[in-house]
Amino acid sequence: MTPPGSRKPIIVTWQGTARTSLESVRLFVSDGRLRASGRLVVASESPFSASFEFTVARSGDVGKGLLRTTAADTERQISVGRTQDGMWLIDRGEGTTQRNEFEGAVDVDVAGCVTFTALPIRRLGLHRKMGEADLPVLYISTPDLTVTLVRQTYRTLEITKDGALINYRDAHRDANIKVDPDGLPLSYEDVATRL
Repeated sequence: MTPPGSRKPIIVTWQGTARTSLESVRLFVSDGRLRASGRLVVASESPFSASFEFTVARSGDVGKGLLRTTAADTERQISVGRTQDGMWLIDRGEGTTQRNEFEGAVDVDVAGCVTFTALPIRRLGLHRKMGEADLPVLYISTPDLTVTLVRQTYRTLEITKDGALINYRDAHRDANIKVDPDGLPLSYEDVATRL
């Protein structure tokens, strides 16, 4: 596997541990920018699939993204983008665009998608140096694509030659995430394991 710091795209896949799910993402890094294109398939009580495309700027801030979900009776779509002045633009394809600062959030988290856990870890370098950060995060629930602001805390517990152990906390979860030397999750406690 070619590490994300190179110019060659890689595919990373996670299998759900708490529910029957599979997430696969194609990651491409060029000039410090990251592009992620992936899919989440959930086959539990309320099955759905989600596809996403997100770009991350050199600074590590999420620039823009598109997310679609499909369930048996609904299809939804949302695009999010952050302007240079720190304003988030939320477009559901209904003719209006919501504008909100979301308390200065620069990160996005999509419910059930492990890919997005790596973004603040990599941006802050928590897989390379000890640290802790309490962050405002633009949170997108699935499959309904509701957007809210949440607080998330990431804290480095241990760094080894094989990666790092990061503790993640929010209002509903306290879990450890084991990441590789590039900050990509290997296992996310009670959520998923990388294949």
